[in-house]
Amino acid sequence: MSMATLQPDWNFLGLEIREPLVEQANAMVSELGLSNLHFLFCNVNNSLPPLLNSFPVGTLQRVTIQFPDPWFKKRQAKRRVVQPELVDTLATYLTVGGVVFLQSDIEAVAVEMRDRFDAHPAFQRQGTDTWLATNPLPVATERENSTISRGEPVYRALFVRRESREIS
Repeated sequence: MSMATLQPDWNFLGLEIREPLVEQANAMVSELGLSNLHFLFCNVNNSLPPLLNSFPVGTLQRVTIQFPDPWFKKRQAKRRVVQPELVDTLATYLTVGGVVFLQSDIEAVAVEMRDRFDAHPAFQRQGTDTWLATNPLPVATERENSTISRGEPVYRALFVRRESREIS
C-alpha cells in the first residue's frame, strides 16, 4: 500500500493465496481510496497465465516475490511459488528491462528461487554473486522489518529481463 501511495502513476496487483488476507487488504485499499492497487485471491502458479493472457506480451514492468511460504517438506516443494513454469511466464510478460525482485528469510528457498531465475536465459542477475545487502525498493515489507529487527538475514536477488537477442 505504501508503494501504491509513493508511486501513484504505477498500477499494482497483489496476488495472495490466503483469502482472508486479500479481503483485509482490499478493505484497506478501499478505505485509503487507492485506485492503482488491487489484490486478487489466487494461486499464482495456476492463475497467473490465464490472467496475463488478456494482456499484451511485455506488459509487466516489475515483479516482486517476497517471503513466500517455504513448504519445508520435500513432498510439498511442488507448492513453492517459484516454479520453472512461473519463470517462463514472467519471461514472456515482463518488458525488456523489467525487473524481478526476490527476497526470503529462508536461505534454501531464496537459493532455489535465485537459481531458477539464474537458469533462465531471459534473466540477468544484478549486483554481485552474493545476496543484495539492501532492498532496492523504497518500502520494506513487514516481514522484512521483523526479520531484520531480530538480527536475522534477508536473502535478496534482483533480475533484469534481457533483450530477446541476448537470449541464447
